[in-house]
Amino acid sequence: MIDLSQKTVFITGASSGIGLACAYAFARQDARLIIAARRKERIEALAQELNRVHDTEVLTIQLDVRNQPAVEKAVKDLPPNWKDIDVLVNNAGLSRGLDKLYEGKLEDWEEMIDTNIKGLLYVSRAVIPGMVARGRGTVINIGSIAGHEVYPGGNVYCATKFAVDALTRGLRHDLVDTPIRVCTVDPGLVETEFSVVRFRGNEQRAKTVYQNLSPLTGADVADAVLYCASRPPHVQIAEMIILPTNQASATLVHRAPPTK
Repeated sequence: MIDLSQKTVFITGASSGIGLACAYAFARQDARLIIAARRKERIEALAQELNRVHDTEVLTIQLDVRNQPAVEKAVKDLPPNWKDIDVLVNNAGLSRGLDKLYEGKLEDWEEMIDTNIKGLLYVSRAVIPGMVARGRGTVINIGSIAGHEVYPGGNVYCATKFAVDALTRGLRHDLVDTPIRVCTVDPGLVETEFSVVRFRGNEQRAKTVYQNLSPLTGADVADAVLYCASRPPHVQIAEMIILPTNQASATLVHRAPPTK
């Protein structure tokens, strides 16, 4: 197991859900954290909490990964003692709606494509050259079961996660002659803000997604991310699919009736 103490970890989409859980997981290992998200107040509050609880060194960056010049500038302008990124967690992503493809909203498509695919590309392009130059690093992309199976209404979201899978595999090919490791962690149902975002704040509808089952938590996924990052240098966890026990596929979920 690699000692992650004082390693520099860059996490996108760190203001909630899986990204926030990853921040806590790496903080418990005494890592140094660069946490990025659009919601400045949330990541600043998270930084204060991590520093208070774990005495973690944290650098916060208000960042929309869809903005390529901003991504490039954020990485280029990192203070000298933060430039040597050891672990990149490409977590920022979202889904919008469950419309049939021919009824889909263009703005939803563009937001998913710009965040889930182009955002991952922009951050990777800015960070990975430094890893190659230093001869060390681990890239962990957060994919989804939706990158392996298409489900009704998931059309464009699934396409973006299929793209994440393809980009991860392609990057692994491109880096095979380097010590850089490329991993993907692909969860099934995880109870985070994901469904609230998908349904644009409709919390009642979001709750039905996880009703009568025990979904994964952000901490479950963060544990997998930490596992990928902490393997010995010769071990690369290429792909990890994580599902709740009562989920067999993207569309097959057993929902037990509530006990009285």
